[in-house]
Parts: sequence; C-alpha cells; structure tokens
Amino acid sequence: MYWLFKWFAFTPAIKLICRPWMEGRENVPKHGAAILVSNHLSAGDPIVLPAMLKRRLTFPAKAELFAGGGLRAGVVKWFLTSVGMVPMDRSGGRASAVSMDSVLKVLADGALIGIYPEGTRSPDGRLYKGKTGVARLVLAAGVPVLPVAMINTQSVRNRFGVPVWERPGIRVGRPLDFTRYANAGNDRNVLRWVTDEIMTAVLALSGQESVDVYASSVKTAAVDGRRLEQRVIARPGLGNPVPPIPVAPQKLPGAGDLPLKRRHREPSGPS
Repeated sequence: MYWLFKWFAFTPAIKLICRPWMEGRENVPKHGAAILVSNHLSAGDPIVLPAMLKRRLTFPAKAELFAGGGLRAGVVKWFLTSVGMVPMDRSGGRASAVSMDSVLKVLADGALIGIYPEGTRSPDGRLYKGKTGVARLVLAAGVPVLPVAMINTQSVRNRFGVPVWERPGIRVGRPLDFTRYANAGNDRNVLRWVTDEIMTAVLALSGQESVDVYASSVKTAAVDGRRLEQRVIARPGLGNPVPPIPVAPQKLPGAGDLPLKRRHREPSGPS
C-alpha cells in the first residue's frame, strides 16, 4: 500500500500542484540504513519529503494514533501503517524503550527513518530546541545521520482563500557520524551535544532563526496564557563544551579467562 499511495496518489499530486524542489539528493544513500533528521514547519512535511525520495521513508508516529477502537481509529491506524509509520511511545520508561526497538528494527533491515527532533511543528517558523531522543536513537543505531531542511512548506491562502503550498523545497546535507560516542550510554552531556550538533546542521541548511527553548513548551505556555522567554541564539547548544569520547568498558575476565594455575590451587601441607 505504501508504494500505491506514493506513486499513484501523493507523489503525482504534489509534483503537479506544488512543484517542489530538492537539493542534496545525492546525499541520500541508495542502499543501507540512515536517519533523516529534519525541521518541522507544517503537517505537509511528512508527505513532501517521502514524495521526493525514491526510497521508502518510515516515520515514528505517536503511539496514541495507533490506539483506540471504532471505525475511525481503525482507518487511521490502517492509513498510518500503509504509508510507513511505526508507533512510538513517548511516555518514557520501558514503554518508550520497547517502541524504540521497533524503530531500530526498521534500521536493522537497512531502511530509512525520518525524525523531527523538535517534537512538534514550529509555532512561528523558527527552529526550536531538539529533544535528545534523536541522539539516543542515533547512538543506538550507529548509522549515518542526514540533516534535512524543509523550506517554505507552510501553507498560505490564495486569492480564493484556499490554503496552498508555494513551491516547497528540501535540502539534504552530507551525512554526520557519531559512532565515536556509541559507548556514551545515558550520558546527558553527550546526548545534548549530539542533538545540538544535528540541529546545527539542520539550521545551516534551513537558514532559520534558532531559539533555545522547546516548541512544545511555547505552545503549552500560549494555551495557559503565559509568555515564555524565547532566547534567540546563533546556533543550538552555543557555548556547550564538546564532551570527551567515552572509553569502552573493559570486560572483567571470567573463570574461563583465568590461567589454569590460578583457578586450581593444590592443597598445601600433608594430605
């Protein structure tokens, strides 16, 4: 169903109506796993990007969208699964770890995964702070990371009041490699630094203004009638030091690794 939707529905319609453009297509590997990390401007982002790629692209989606009963929930679940979405639990703990396993399985099969570290659409077109879940996935998978910038994907109303896209664009950067931090585990400094480095690469492609706050916090504050400070910075993680490369933990020798004379001692004295 993915290819049916892609080649006979979404892709022809998007290319005909929106005339999107793409730069850096050569940076997307023809084979093998990779993680495409993008900014998030509109609900159309996860439609435009896959339409412009020859390979299948899978996005993790909120697990809540796959839950629930009834006809409507069933149709939504069927559609998300058909277009290549996999459920991702964001509640934390074991549930999140298990759902990450399903994403890692996609990468282990040599496929492409798309991630939006901002966690939600930008409320004003600026680039917001990335959440460190993307770093956890990147370090666990050990595959190349491709920074992606979505350009001009917000819809605007034409003279008839109909929302349309005015030539949306995509820029794909060169792959980033963070395998040297594979042994970092849950080191918060490493996770924050890796996330900021990825978001900085996205920023270089998008030309957005960088804001040192989470987009979800800004949206929550707006709903509550509060004004949240939104500090503009030159790049994500500005001023944070580069964390040292972790040393791989040394394996303690087991009984089978010890010399024979140390494992068996002859009794001393008369028998």
